[in-house]
Amino acid sequence: MSIFSITFPSIDPVLVEIGPIAIRWYAIAYIAGLFLGVWHMKRLSLSDPQLITKADVDDFFIWAFVGIIVGGRLGYVLFYNPLFYVQNPSQILMTWQGGMSFHGGLIGVVMAIILFAHYRKINMWRLADIVGCSVPIGLGLGRLANFVNGELYGRISPDTPWAMVFPGGGPVPRHPSQLYQAALEGFLLFLVLNVLWRRYPVRNSPGFLCGVFCVGYGLMRIVGELFRQPDSHLGYLIAGTTMGQWLSLPMVGLGIYAIWRAGPIDSKDPAEP
Repeated sequence: MSIFSITFPSIDPVLVEIGPIAIRWYAIAYIAGLFLGVWHMKRLSLSDPQLITKADVDDFFIWAFVGIIVGGRLGYVLFYNPLFYVQNPSQILMTWQGGMSFHGGLIGVVMAIILFAHYRKINMWRLADIVGCSVPIGLGLGRLANFVNGELYGRISPDTPWAMVFPGGGPVPRHPSQLYQAALEGFLLFLVLNVLWRRYPVRNSPGFLCGVFCVGYGLMRIVGELFRQPDSHLGYLIAGTTMGQWLSLPMVGLGIYAIWRAGPIDSKDPAEP
């Protein structure tokens, strides 16, 4: 058994504190993820064929923001700790105390896409493709914020050379699973989606990239959960699985459907001679 571990870089989760007002890294990550995601969506909207306009992206931002906050919070309440919130309903609105679910936020964004596309008479699948290519930015930043907060740390792994002792994880070294997930769900997924986006036949097949995002995130989350410590009040579920893995399975199924619905991709780019 290794006796060495990397010291956790103790970073104050509060970036700036002025009187009763505290600006936390986690909030900065959420805001930066949203604004960078919108900026990237605008860049993608300029590609041929033009899927949506910059004005559409600006207007969609508010819809997506509401979907993320409401869906993320209600998803956490329903998926991860329903009994506690049934007994303490007043704390459902206390988002500053933590507790957001990606899968709940995803449901909120999906609802925002459906409603906004119907309202603006935009192809829902084309909008979903652009959103899917941009979401990994926020995912990566969010996981980095989890690391700064020392939360959602990994499972005990004393033999891993880069294991860390997290402030809330006891005296044993653990996987820095937040960094694993930031690399997989953030950097790698963003890279794959945006390399595919560069192919005209791919981005001209509505729903294909949205499907790749769902399958990619679902599989990467399932893998990442193998290193992440489950929530203490949930623990392990059937056969050592976790809630995050179970919630990711429908995403994979939805992604497969979206890819199938998009149909076969023409291997030749019309811009090529």
